[in-house]
Amino acid sequence: MLAVLRRLCESDRYVRGDKWKKGDYKLTTKACICGPRWFYWEVSCIIGLGRIGMAIATRAEAFSCPISYYARKERRDVKYKYFPSVVELAANCQILVIACALTEETRHIVNRVVMNSLGPKGVLINIGRGPYVDEPELVSALLEGRLGGTGLDVFEDEPNVPEQLFGLENVVLLPHVGSGTVETRKAMADLVVGKLEAHFLNKPLLTPVV
Repeated sequence: MLAVLRRLCESDRYVRGDKWKKGDYKLTTKACICGPRWFYWEVSCIIGLGRIGMAIATRAEAFSCPISYYARKERRDVKYKYFPSVVELAANCQILVIACALTEETRHIVNRVVMNSLGPKGVLINIGRGPYVDEPELVSALLEGRLGGTGLDVFEDEPNVPEQLFGLENVVLLPHVGSGTVETRKAMADLVVGKLEAHFLNKPLLTPVV
């Protein structure tokens, strides 16, 4: 979110290209800045409010962001505003983050209608699974200016990424590195070993499938 809204990757290239000496870097949008904060969102929206969705919401709240969400069912244990459809959610936010489980129901949950509802000032962030997003429609929306920007850590056909995205300044592309830290990968490996030990010792499974 930070990288897309404040054009951090582009700014890095600007400095590395020795362009700063020729003048100040261009300003980002007013909606992304409020007082001393790096950015301010009128509303930040999340598709899916499970463990990961709640973690994202908690971090967004630190930036004084009002939170809205869509999920299969409304949660009574949170104070965030609930929308009964993804289209309604997108129409009422500036930043849309996808953090739900990948099922046949959520495949291409972000389609042309959702992108158009998000609009030319809206930003789409996908850190979950590539198939959430109709990728050809995403490319079209960006090229035609119907969507304001996107930050992607996942893609439909990894490691193949639509080449039309490479030259767009309002796009941040990452090679699926959301869990790419030494600590996280060690924890993942330890969990696998723990699961195997529990299975073969006839102990309760650590993360049973329900």
